[in-house]
Amino acid sequence: MADKQQVSNLVESARKFLKENDFERALSLAKEALLIDPNHVTALFVLGATQRRAGHSVDAEKTMLRVVDSVPQLAAAHQELGLNYLGRGQLKKAKRALRMSLQQDASLPASWRFLGQVLASEGDEEGAAEAYRKELMCRGPDPAIKKALELYSTGRLGIAEGICREYLRNNPRDVNAIRLLAEIGVTLGVVDEAISLLERCLELAPDFHLARANYARALSKQDRFDAALEQAAHLEKAEPDNTSHQALTAALLSMAGRYDEAHICFEKVLETVRDSAPLLTSYGHSLRYAGMGQKASETYRSAIKADPSHGEAYWSLANLKTVKFTRSELHEMQRRLNSIEADSSDKYHLAFAVGKALEDERDFDNSYLAYETGNSIKRRYSGYKREDLTERVSDSIDAFTKDFFAEMGEGGNPDDSPIFVVGLPRSGSTLIEQILASHSGVEATSELHFISRIAAQLEGKRKRGDKRKYTSVIAELDKERRFELGEQYLNSAAVYRTGEGRFIDKLPNNFMHLALIKLILPNAKVIDARRGPMATCFANFKQLFAQGQPFTYSLEDIAHYYADYIELMRHWDKVMPGFSLTMNYELVVESLEEQVALILEHCGLEFEEQCLRYHDSQRAVRTASSEQVRRPIFTDALDQWRNYESYLHPIVEVLKERGLSPHV
Repeated sequence: MADKQQVSNLVESARKFLKENDFERALSLAKEALLIDPNHVTALFVLGATQRRAGHSVDAEKTMLRVVDSVPQLAAAHQELGLNYLGRGQLKKAKRALRMSLQQDASLPASWRFLGQVLASEGDEEGAAEAYRKELMCRGPDPAIKKALELYSTGRLGIAEGICREYLRNNPRDVNAIRLLAEIGVTLGVVDEAISLLERCLELAPDFHLARANYARALSKQDRFDAALEQAAHLEKAEPDNTSHQALTAALLSMAGRYDEAHICFEKVLETVRDSAPLLTSYGHSLRYAGMGQKASETYRSAIKADPSHGEAYWSLANLKTVKFTRSELHEMQRRLNSIEADSSDKYHLAFAVGKALEDERDFDNSYLAYETGNSIKRRYSGYKREDLTERVSDSIDAFTKDFFAEMGEGGNPDDSPIFVVGLPRSGSTLIEQILASHSGVEATSELHFISRIAAQLEGKRKRGDKRKYTSVIAELDKERRFELGEQYLNSAAVYRTGEGRFIDKLPNNFMHLALIKLILPNAKVIDARRGPMATCFANFKQLFAQGQPFTYSLEDIAHYYADYIELMRHWDKVMPGFSLTMNYELVVESLEEQVALILEHCGLEFEEQCLRYHDSQRAVRTASSEQVRRPIFTDALDQWRNYESYLHPIVEVLKERGLSPHV
């Protein structure tokens, strides 16, 4: 009895000194207690916690594993192990331990917080954001915020947004609520407001590191990479050992197209974090976009080796479109896909990868079923409403008539350097970009979002359900304002330019804004990259996009989008004849030299032979076609959709309903 009391007293004293950061005395007392009772769980726990905080991580791991073996249900012990692994850069083990902690007790805010840090280090923004929301829930927030968090987690973003706004009217200094509202805004695509909210959040709480990381990512969504990198540098200075900040810097550099710097950063992080499949996958993306396809392939395989359940690595390897999986790899992927019951990122990534692998094996029936599985999950996540685009197209057709342009007259910025390549994804736009970028007087930039940003800026904020003001606002632009907006676009694009010549903006969705482009940049050139409807629609259905393009995850949605696009492009050709050149992918493939000559003539460029050898270019390419456009022209893809023709009736029906032939 006396021994038990003595051990208890020693452990309590050790705890006291641990709280005071007197690690030497805490260690001594814990060890003394264990001399009396070598298996005393609490003494072991205090010893392990002290060893970790004193920097003896290997000893701490051994001690805490003894605790876990003795009391597997002790959540705090798993949390301690997770913190130990996190401090050593062993993210895979840290993630497993923290999740085990939460499996035992989901109300531990620290476990959620550090799990969020692990996921952020790996580049899993969605997972990290969810973990941070769970942490906030554990801290007993106001009932209104708790309700908003619950709604957010079930995808009911509009109601969650309204609750947050109402709460902040009475609690304008609650930084957690401000950050949550900003997170909702980013998810809904209202990035301008989200940035303003995060700036307010950081004014109130400069050390709110999560908000600052959110701020950096939001800035990057507006291509404000220098500002985003400043925020990442601030975080690295504040917490130099936090690998999530280093990983953020690497990702931002890659997004900015500064690949050499990005790769140095990735490799530096990977020296510490060797077993992170998500981080290896992110590095693979950067290598791929920089034109280092072979090394990207090797890096994706390293990610799979680090975590064979990481679906994104399989899809990334498949998406190179130059890699063929072995039969054993395919069977393993199918086994893993079939073993995942709940919808998840791993499941839909694996589904698309299996679809591609089975397509390569010419097992088209099972390939389609895999693609359908991945698409159905993504469709549920997207919240896409096809009626929105149809309404916007209808508004534009009604407003932007021949009379409208005649009344607006001349104006805008006369600079003729921009070349816009528009259309649908997977329609040959990257091929056209590569051809043009091979010309000595043209450089490629990226899929720039500046035109859509100007459109959003003009329309301003509107409440959900309000009628759009886009067309009426554009009608009010005077010549001076049109010149200023053209200048604004050119200044924004200058960040991506290295010379004084022509440049390409290849954001496909800009087809919505050709009236705006004509008014603010009347001498710009536009090329409409078009492909046969069935080929286009199916190519989008089997493509998993990293972000955006939510219309691509349903055959009906894709067909309606294609029909809306065709309707609007036909209207633009009527009211702005000659402004846009339609370039059919099939014709480019069949008669390359003739079509290249037409493209260059439309852009006012002299013919150059190197445009026919576009595949020799070593420039970076940030699209799903990055590897394909580095090869000579090939015709294999023209009729791939026919292998799935029996499943594509929904596309045919929608196109016919909209007055289009599926085969023209």
